[in-house]
Amino acid sequence: MEINKVMVIGAGQMGAGIAQVCAQSGFDVLLNDMNEQALDKGMKNIEKLLTRAVEKERITESQKVDTLNRLHPSTTLADAADRDVVIEAVVENMDVKASVFSELDKITPKHTILASNTSSLPITEIAATTNRPEQVIGMHFMNPVPVMKLVEVIRGLQTSDATYQTIEDMSGKLSKTSVEVSDLPGFAANRILMPMINEAVFALHEGVASVEDIDTVMKLGMNHPMGPLTLADFIGLDTCLYIMEVLHEGFGDSKYRPCPLLRKYVNAGWLGKKSGRGFYQYN
Repeated sequence: MEINKVMVIGAGQMGAGIAQVCAQSGFDVLLNDMNEQALDKGMKNIEKLLTRAVEKERITESQKVDTLNRLHPSTTLADAADRDVVIEAVVENMDVKASVFSELDKITPKHTILASNTSSLPITEIAATTNRPEQVIGMHFMNPVPVMKLVEVIRGLQTSDATYQTIEDMSGKLSKTSVEVSDLPGFAANRILMPMINEAVFALHEGVASVEDIDTVMKLGMNHPMGPLTLADFIGLDTCLYIMEVLHEGFGDSKYRPCPLLRKYVNAGWLGKKSGRGFYQYN
């Protein structure tokens, strides 16, 4: 199936990033968010990133203008009525996602593929809320989307080969490298990453080393570009905790037990960079 028109639902950091790369890759894109303030912020952030890319000579001014001309704001799901692919990037909550997919199933044409950017929730369960489960799939982009090259493509139990092939082809057009991943808690990326972050928090909790020294060990000793506690702040400690809870519940294995210190920070509202404080303090 040929993809021309795309809608991205959710104008946060992930959704705006997905919308940007889709528009840059030649697709007609609607960026949707019911919150007009969030939508305006998302659109402005995209323009700011494109302007920066022009200044750094990564793209031309003409390419920036063409990208923005292909990108349009939307505040109603009804606008999905002519889309070929809809990519959902709303809050990581099954009830919210199920509601969005159920509504999209009623609005979109029969050929439309419905994709979720979920980082941990089961695609099979999301697909079951629709009457087209064979056309539901996971597209887990990495953050920041315009920079990171990976997309995890997750098949639900019902996902058809045709749907998978279409999304794999689309990922290539977005200049992303796709990997096929089974529909298990955390998929591949977060099943590996989050326990590492959680263990770093345990090391801090147990007084093994300071925040800075734990990060230094992983940067200089393991050649990681960013320490795990810095990365946790960047992701959001609430998101890290939620994914650890999904892993713990999904596998029933104590090795996925969230560190009490991680839970304490989230309860305190220390969510990382977005709240101004996590393992580090931010201006």
